Amino acid sequence: MEDHTAAAGLAGFLTAGAGFGDRPGGHSWAMNGQPLEPTLIETRRVMTEEARSFVDAARERGVVLRLLGGLAVHEHCAGLAACMRDHADVDLVGLRRQTEPVIEVFGRLGFRERLHVRQATALGQAQFVRECVHLDVGGAPAHRDDHVDVFFDSFKLDHTIDLRSRLELHPYAIPLTDVLATKLQMHAPEPRDVRDALMLLAASRGPGSGPEEVDADYLARLCAHDWGLFYDVSLNVQRCAEALDEVGLNPAERARAAGLLVRLTGALDAAPKSLAWRVRARVGTRRPWYQIVEEQEGTS
Repeated sequence: MEDHTAAAGLAGFLTAGAGFGDRPGGHSWAMNGQPLEPTLIETRRVMTEEARSFVDAARERGVVLRLLGGLAVHEHCAGLAACMRDHADVDLVGLRRQTEPVIEVFGRLGFRERLHVRQATALGQAQFVRECVHLDVGGAPAHRDDHVDVFFDSFKLDHTIDLRSRLELHPYAIPLTDVLATKLQMHAPEPRDVRDALMLLAASRGPGSGPEEVDADYLARLCAHDWGLFYDVSLNVQRCAEALDEVGLNPAERARAAGLLVRLTGALDAAPKSLAWRVRARVGTRRPWYQIVEEQEGTS
């Protein structure tokens, strides 16, 4: 595979700016500007319970929703001591054919839809907001608003991952391997994305096809049909391997993550590639191989 300059100098990538905490001073910080403890613990608990309640509210009405993003990471690795970070919003995925029922669910929960988001994403995503109901230690709103993004059928960022057949394998989140895929698909991951990927590997029950296991063959099959996805996933597996000692894993967790990274590398290389993959590989990085998706903000 061609060399990639972003894969070099990983130490600078991990230590640039404020690192995983995204704030100066060598500390981790919560979304209200307070140090991580104890504010983050309470915020994390509230956000996790609330996100799960959204899934339950949808389930009661026959609507399928599952967690994505940081809260899905937390769902799978909550028992890991090193897995602790802030959550400012909720990401979910559902079925496009249930778009209208999803809108009704969030209307009942006091949210309003930002209509322009569905229009801007060709009906692939909806966004819901309400006034923030989470308070910081001083009694002020913890963030600007309560913000929920719902993807339909697929997760679409730098690459597209079809999740329609994966939504009912775990009661609250997409399976661990799919959460891992959403982290590894990024063309230019932030330090927290590398950290999240390593937390998932360390917290997994090992290799396998279960919702709490790392299914290397499934991920390799996805990449065997999309050269661009293969390219970025492979680079990010390398980034994770180089960051193993940077994220606070204990020796057993580190060994588990390292072994799974080796397994992922082998599966990615061994999976038979489609004709379209082989044709695209000849072009390589001379043409863009990832999508650029802008954040959807604004008013409805």
